[in-house]
Amino acid sequence: MKAKKYIIIFGIITILLLVCALFIGFMSAKRMENIICDDFNQQQLVLAKQIASQIEESVTSIKRALLTLSLSPSIQYLEPSWANPIGIIMPSIRNNGVFETRLIDAKGETAYLVDNKGTSYTLKGNFDNNDYFKWCSLKENKGRIYTSGVIKEYGKLVIRMAMPVYQESVDEAHPLSTHHFSGVLVFVIDTTSMVGKVAKGIKSGKTGYAWVINNKGIFLYHPEKQFIGRNAFEVRREKKPKVSFARINFIQKERMLQGKEGMSWYISGWHREMKGKIKKLIAYAPIYPDKNRSKNCCSVAVVAPVNEIQGAIRSVYVRQFYVMLSIIVAIMFLGGYIMNFESRWTQALKEEVRIKTEDLRNSTEKLKKSERKYKSLVEGAEDLIFTIDTEGNYLSMNRYAAQFFGAKFPEELIGKNMYDLFSKSSADLQMGFVRDACRTKKSVSSKYPVEIGKREYWFSSSFINIREQGGKCHILGISRDITQRKKAEEQMYQTEKLASLGKLAAGVAHEINNPIAIILGFTDILLERIEPKSKNYEILKIIERQGANCKRIVEDLMSFARIPEKAEYSTDINQALEKIISIIQNTLLTKKISLKKDLTDGLPRVRGDPGELQQVFMNLINNAIAAMDGGGTLTVSTKISDYTNRVDILFTDTGHGIKEEYRDKIFDPFFTTRKVGEGTGLGLSVSYGIINRYRGEIRFETITEEESREKHGTTFILSLPIVRETKGIGQRA
Repeated sequence: MKAKKYIIIFGIITILLLVCALFIGFMSAKRMENIICDDFNQQQLVLAKQIASQIEESVTSIKRALLTLSLSPSIQYLEPSWANPIGIIMPSIRNNGVFETRLIDAKGETAYLVDNKGTSYTLKGNFDNNDYFKWCSLKENKGRIYTSGVIKEYGKLVIRMAMPVYQESVDEAHPLSTHHFSGVLVFVIDTTSMVGKVAKGIKSGKTGYAWVINNKGIFLYHPEKQFIGRNAFEVRREKKPKVSFARINFIQKERMLQGKEGMSWYISGWHREMKGKIKKLIAYAPIYPDKNRSKNCCSVAVVAPVNEIQGAIRSVYVRQFYVMLSIIVAIMFLGGYIMNFESRWTQALKEEVRIKTEDLRNSTEKLKKSERKYKSLVEGAEDLIFTIDTEGNYLSMNRYAAQFFGAKFPEELIGKNMYDLFSKSSADLQMGFVRDACRTKKSVSSKYPVEIGKREYWFSSSFINIREQGGKCHILGISRDITQRKKAEEQMYQTEKLASLGKLAAGVAHEINNPIAIILGFTDILLERIEPKSKNYEILKIIERQGANCKRIVEDLMSFARIPEKAEYSTDINQALEKIISIIQNTLLTKKISLKKDLTDGLPRVRGDPGELQQVFMNLINNAIAAMDGGGTLTVSTKISDYTNRVDILFTDTGHGIKEEYRDKIFDPFFTTRKVGEGTGLGLSVSYGIINRYRGEIRFETITEEESREKHGTTFILSLPIVRETKGIGQRA
């Protein structure tokens, strides 16, 4: 009897302990769920800030392009070549949503347009009635940029950025600036395209996504296309009128549209393919397109359903709940049976303990998998994401950042100091940003150069104060490598500088014509006064021939340098080559280089502007001359390509050839093997761009002197598509 009594007491105590464990497990599950939801939403907030920063960077790039374009003399004085600077800058801003550029004259009567395909044309109208024209015509707005609100136009959500243009720059045609108001330069921007290129690729968790609204609550971007351009407060109610959207409406109205950032949750009636009442986590951050942080503020939100997070946790604890409940029921119904069979009861209890231990082990493993899944959000980003303390010691780092610094795993760099990875000046600069973020408790964003292993990069970084532990400030850093973008901007600057140098060379050639004309004039007078068969007469005839030769060279050079008012769509290759050869043949003689021509007669016209193709020919011939220092043979030939609808142009030299280590770099901007001052490294890069623009190909074959002493040199082959001439086709504006 005592044994049975002890068994009953033990059974009751066991049931009470299991109930307590069930309650504690339930409370632990709720707390763990809240902690993981908060951490997940923190990651969503980082994504939202990153999206906002990238959109603001796109707006800044558009404004920089607008300012750069307004400084062009062709724009300020409405020269015939006004479309050229726009055509140069258009490819760099097209990816940011700019699909039309307008240049409106000072009277507001004529608009000069270039669309995103590079086509230019003019429109007549009363453009002075537009708000942006009136704003830009005010003197107090000189040097400022006008940004409109979002409107529906061209079937898109459009904003306009406009800037007044004044005649302040100078060129050959306008050596003195008038400082008069010249007109208004306008960029027309597809807002959905601009923000969508950033927000579209964002994925939070398995099915989470991002959307963007403006300061009036209009969706600028949403994965559901029918929402774009609609009022966020109205379109949700129309789709699910029975669901209360009071909480998300409050978040949008009182938080997002007020330019605030934060995290919260709300109830929705759907999520992608799922329907019904769904609780979602939301993190949001403001987007400020202007320096005035209260004007035209937009907001980006990153959302994901809570059940994605809860599912991983609840499945573990629900299973544990059923296991414990099964144990309680088994003890209650089998208590009498266990009293008679103590040994079986003891064995069953051991088995249940084993099962419980195994379940707990499985639960721990699932929690670890869940942690790894959410960590992959940061590890999958193609930005340098890290945390750092105020001493410059790295506390954590994603895989992309570790690989950027040459490490296989982040653990190799955790604990290292910023001064171990960067040069002293670069580390000092970034530590200043870290201290500013700790002192102000606000995020600090900047673009700056850094030096890593004697190599320079450009970073666009944000330093965010995330928390304090033990009185020490921790900073979350997000850095993006923008080195290639900076190189592209520098290339544009160098190209403009070379264009100015070309204009200067054309001006000098023009001035040389005057003394040549005087020499030829006086020579003609002297020839009339001297006996035709005398020695002096022969000397004067030599002077006359050489002077005429100089005049022809200068005239050809001026004709080559002159920019045509309209770019031709097709070119006679043989004629273009003959013109270039006439310019450089004297140079070939002085360099002891013989010229061989093998031009096939009756070639069809090819696609391309003659002036631009002559620029390519001149670059390739100059490179061949440089490669044959001491003399050689230059062969220029043309033929129908082996490919049916193309013409091949070949430039073959007998120079030293291109070394193997340089062959992958010769078309890179600013790459040159010449001495300082002898080359810019832009010739082949510009030539490649011109040929590629006309859907042609440029390639080369080379043999160095080390590879063959008997036959060495380089052949550049240009392959251009044939133009099938039809009525009405031949030129374009």
